[in-house]
Amino acid sequence: MFYVFFGLGASLKWASGPANVLLIALAFGLILATMVQSVGHVSGAHINPAVTFAFLIGSQMSLFRAIFYIAAQLLGAVAGAAVLYGVTPAAIRGNLALNTLHPGVSLGQATTVEIFLTLQFVLCIFATYDERRNGRLGSVSLAIGFSLTLGHLFGLYYTGAGMNPARSFAPAVLTRNFTNHWVRP
Repeated sequence: MFYVFFGLGASLKWASGPANVLLIALAFGLILATMVQSVGHVSGAHINPAVTFAFLIGSQMSLFRAIFYIAAQLLGAVAGAAVLYGVTPAAIRGNLALNTLHPGVSLGQATTVEIFLTLQFVLCIFATYDERRNGRLGSVSLAIGFSLTLGHLFGLYYTGAGMNPARSFAPAVLTRNFTNHWVRP
């Protein structure tokens, strides 16, 4: 809920002109780092269905738990987007930061970019949470937040840097726009 509320909120266009890519990337990265630091010890900070699916495939989580985590992630994302929708003036909320493909980017190109963005993100999470890693250096939450920021700095130009199906799903539900939402942030 918080991830979508703050991430989408920073993505809304309050002024004319191009979107501030650095602002959006930092907002998503910082809210994720904050959530990992705050609730990582409770649930592993599973905020992203792609990460939960990767944990399921990697035998790090049971099917039962993965299904409930993904359901909670989707419901939380919709709740966060709904609160943002309710507190934002209609002229500003527009499509609730439901990004579209950059003109000239094909669906195949967008899918490839999203796969690479998500893979680097999931790799970072697996690497930082690996219990076999001797002498953890640095902050797990910052590493994960920076990984997400990096993905957004690159991916916002192509697809809006989806990387999180729940984040993509929530504004699609509220705006009733499901055209390629799976490839959008």
